[in-house]
Amino acid sequence: MRRPSVVVLLSDQQRWDTTGLGGNPLDLTPNWDRMARAGTHLPNFFTCQPVCAPARSSLQTGQYATTTGVFRNGLALRSDATTLGTCFGAAGYHTAYIGKWHLAGPGSGAVPAEARGGYQDWLGANAIELVSAPYHTVVFDKDNREVHLPGYRVDAITDAAIRYIDAHRQDSFFLFVSYLEPHQQNDVDDFPPPDGYRERYTGRWIPPDLAALGGSTHQHLGGYYGMVKRLDEALGRVRDALCSLGREDDTILFVTSDHGCHFKTRNGEYKRSAHEASIHVPAAAYGPGFTGGGQVRALVSLVDVAPTLLGAAGLPIPGSMQGRSFLPLLRDPSAPWPDEAFVQISETMVGRAIRTARWKYAVRAPQGDPIRNAGSDLYVEDLLYDLQADPYELTNLVRRRSHRAVADMLRERLVARMVEAGEVAPRIDPPSE
Repeated sequence: MRRPSVVVLLSDQQRWDTTGLGGNPLDLTPNWDRMARAGTHLPNFFTCQPVCAPARSSLQTGQYATTTGVFRNGLALRSDATTLGTCFGAAGYHTAYIGKWHLAGPGSGAVPAEARGGYQDWLGANAIELVSAPYHTVVFDKDNREVHLPGYRVDAITDAAIRYIDAHRQDSFFLFVSYLEPHQQNDVDDFPPPDGYRERYTGRWIPPDLAALGGSTHQHLGGYYGMVKRLDEALGRVRDALCSLGREDDTILFVTSDHGCHFKTRNGEYKRSAHEASIHVPAAAYGPGFTGGGQVRALVSLVDVAPTLLGAAGLPIPGSMQGRSFLPLLRDPSAPWPDEAFVQISETMVGRAIRTARWKYAVRAPQGDPIRNAGSDLYVEDLLYDLQADPYELTNLVRRRSHRAVADMLRERLVARMVEAGEVAPRIDPPSE
């Protein structure tokens, strides 16, 4: 009997509330919403590091970024790392990676074979945003030859993915597809969607946090939504291809993003903060083990994806993985599971945070260098939000005496999660008055 194939579709910098199931009223994601309803929807899904390379290292390895060593952008994943690519390949799967990698260090284009996370077939670029443009897609094949793909970049990457699925229709395969969209183009600080898509959504619904805080919302949101729409159309095409090839029922499809986007409302750019806009991302799965799974309300992390996909394919989960398979939650919502999501933050600060069902608690290292230091032995409380009363995180309670007991409780829980992730238990001081 053929083992289930697996396809992962990863967007870049997509907020959870771009989906219909996430509360967006603009019908941007009908394909995603339909898949999530028929499969398994993870409404409380969070990145464990709100910046590209660290998040991707955690997704590939099931480890926190301080363990992978990729705690910020520009660092390379170890060539001997145990990844999704190596695990599925060792089990006899055909493995392939298409799109943005961002785990080969500071380079932007071709990725050396030893830096590809063990994937057998390859059509990607380390930082695709630096070597291509929306209508000029450039990637590199497994022989490091430059390849130009026609069409809008989302469509070009999707076409390549469908060609791979078709070529391996008789095989058990693991295919990872990594889009740049809806990330901004770094060189122009803009969100360029397909032609005509910005106009559909400019001046439409604005999430309440962005409406309150402004940032670059009015400049960027229409184009951002346009790219989300095109990504959803790409998802529909992938599902159609699986259906036409008779592989829809024996292929696991997992769709998520590496982190969110706060549109310059929380710091001087788009992410790298503990706020929901940075860490809360959409996630849904369909296929063997996930069809009919309903909603998993537990707080699930990006670090949990690798062990979950391996478990769903019936493969062993390496002991090196720090994440947990959430498959038991599909069978029993009361199965043991952490009561909080743990987040590490770099580049804007050396920070740590936990997100519970009700509370957000975050700390930062006052003397930490966010480029040189992966962690610190001293932190100061930075943020405390009551998400039940203040879901858009507009009132920071961290200096309120009325919430001192809550902060103390959350501090203990954060320290425990840091130690569990392999960090040294730090001192955490209250903020100065």
